[in-house]
Amino acid sequence: MKVIFIKDVKGQGKKGQVKEVSEGYAANFLLPRGLAKSATDGNMKTLENQTVAEQNRKDQEKEEAQALAKKLEGMNIVLSAKSGEGGRLFGAITSKQIAEALAALGVKIDKRKIELGDPIRNLGVTQVPVKLHSEVKATLKVQVAEG
Repeated sequence: MKVIFIKDVKGQGKKGQVKEVSEGYAANFLLPRGLAKSATDGNMKTLENQTVAEQNRKDQEKEEAQALAKKLEGMNIVLSAKSGEGGRLFGAITSKQIAEALAALGVKIDKRKIELGDPIRNLGVTQVPVKLHSEVKATLKVQVAEG
C-alpha cells in the first residue's frame, strides 16, 4: 500500500515522502496514529501543492536574506568601550552588544546569527560574519572606539 508520510517515522520515511509499506502496517499503525495518509490522487495533488508552496516560501526567505546582506555590507557599527594601554579593552564587545546596536539602527538580527568566534577585545575595526540564511552570509564592520 502506498502512503504519504505526514510526520517523520524512524526507520520508515520522512515527512512528505511517498513510500510503499505493507497493508497491515499502514492500517494498524501509520494511519490510526496520524503518521501517514493513503496516497490517493487527491492526497498526491495536495502534497505537490504543499511542496511548491514550501519551495516558494524558501525562495522568498533567501531573497529577503540577500537584501538584508547587501544592507549590512554597507553598514558600519560604532561601539564605544573603555580601554587601557595598547588599545586593549577593559572587558569585551560581545555578539549581544552588536545585535543591540543593530536593533538601535532598525535592523533586527538574532545574536546567535552573529558568528563572533571570540569577543572583540581591541580598539579598531573588526570584520564580523553574520549568517542570515543557510546559503547567505554577510560581513559587518564593527568599529570599537575609545569611550
